[in-house]
Amino acid sequence: MIETLLTTSFWITVLAMTLRMATPLIFGSIGEALAERSGILNLGIEGMMLMGASIGFLMAYKTGNLWLAVLAAGLIGALMGLLMAFLSETIGAPQHVTGIGITILGSGLSFYLYRINVPTPGGVPPTISPFKEIKIPFLSDVPFIGQVLFSQHLLVYLALILIPISAFILYKTHIGLMIRAVGENPRAADVTGINVALIRYICTCSAGFLAGIAGSWLSLAQSNMFLPGMTMGRGWVCIALVVFGHWDPIRILGAALLFGFIDAFQLSLQAAGFKIPYHLLLATPYVMTIIVLALVARKAEYPAAMLKPYRREE
Repeated sequence: MIETLLTTSFWITVLAMTLRMATPLIFGSIGEALAERSGILNLGIEGMMLMGASIGFLMAYKTGNLWLAVLAAGLIGALMGLLMAFLSETIGAPQHVTGIGITILGSGLSFYLYRINVPTPGGVPPTISPFKEIKIPFLSDVPFIGQVLFSQHLLVYLALILIPISAFILYKTHIGLMIRAVGENPRAADVTGINVALIRYICTCSAGFLAGIAGSWLSLAQSNMFLPGMTMGRGWVCIALVVFGHWDPIRILGAALLFGFIDAFQLSLQAAGFKIPYHLLLATPYVMTIIVLALVARKAEYPAAMLKPYRREE
């Protein structure tokens, strides 16, 4: 059985699966980083991902159009982001409470929608035809690398493209400068003419949109159905990865790939028949996340205005 670890096919499977496991984490973490950079801690990301998975699946099931389903998932996430921004920024409710409330809302609504389609406990949930892998001509034929990088779902490529785009926006554009200014010193940003509330609304809605897409991956690509709680805490992992990556898209990519690798490795060990309790293997990625976060969080430089609603003084 140990010989399995020495085969090329095993590592091709692990590395290809690493990218797929990291995909929802990349979408969710980049969105979370945008929100936190503007000063909003989005603890509602888990609920947004669940609703994205639920609405995305239902749209695909009703229409058969997967891309329309992804869009619907993003829009429901953006709508929940809008609610998050309204409650925390306009009303001034504590971001912790608001975020947890939205997660509970998303969990409850997604379960309700599931029960509409599967009214009998223990019944068989409906399924769809999910996204298929796309083999890039010529490149997918390259030994090892081609099978790992160039034989993936299109959403995987979109997640990877999102990294340089988000980094460019944050560090090379005026809007990125405004986002960072609002997250560090909203009063100074306001004095220079930046609409603090608008920036935070845009970032939180964008975070919700990306969280919805992250959730849709789970029901439209990673599997072919929706199940209650199928995010399995990935939203919380995204929050940890943002801290681990120091709110930087490139570092967040590395953190997401690390978590994806650990997850893919434990799944591959199970598939290979290693006699390790599967409960232990399933817990491994989350335990590693806690350990890494504990080591990094104390030294992390959080956006100075995070968790602080801004009130303009007339």
